Amino acid sequence: MSMNVLIIDDHPLYRDGMQALLYGLAPEIQVVGVSRVSEAAGLGLVPDLVLLDMSLPGASGLDALQQVRALFDTASVVVVSADEDPTLVLGAIDAGAAGYIPKSTDTQVTIQALRLVLAQGVYLPPAALQHGRLQKAPAAAAPSLSDKQRAVLQRLLQGKANKAIARELDIAEGTVKAHLWAVYQALGVNSRSQAMCRAHELGWVKAA
Repeated sequence: MSMNVLIIDDHPLYRDGMQALLYGLAPEIQVVGVSRVSEAAGLGLVPDLVLLDMSLPGASGLDALQQVRALFDTASVVVVSADEDPTLVLGAIDAGAAGYIPKSTDTQVTIQALRLVLAQGVYLPPAALQHGRLQKAPAAAAPSLSDKQRAVLQRLLQGKANKAIARELDIAEGTVKAHLWAVYQALGVNSRSQAMCRAHELGWVKAA
């Protein structure tokens, strides 16, 4: 597996520990660690995956997430945070995160979650999934989506921006938005986080 991973976290011990776990899972990947978003901007790196702590000096919370997504619009951004508030987790998903791994997660589950995100899967803590399910109406049977709609949904769940999805699928950005509207209608949801929770329910995304 050839993959560039960027870790943005201001705790050196945590960065080193996460880097060791990643090398243990896939020795051939390249891992770079920095302590703040501004450092990441000057690296000249094109990461496939960014592991982001949103509590950073200089840029924190959803602002940090939005800055990272603007810098690396083709990368999947997974939040790794000490904050486990389900509302924050789902807010990060709606802001474009492709997953969320609480720092309190035990080592074995963290390893499973990392395996998942390295394979472009989605990891969400169980409490956030449950919270997301409670926020929306009970779902009916699995809806039927076209191949193109499924392709758009898959990339949305990987945290990719509409522009990146359009580029990958060689379609117009307006067409991506139209497909997403149709997907939301079919799933009975009105936000990205609810779509992710519904996709988990349907078994359309891998879970650790």
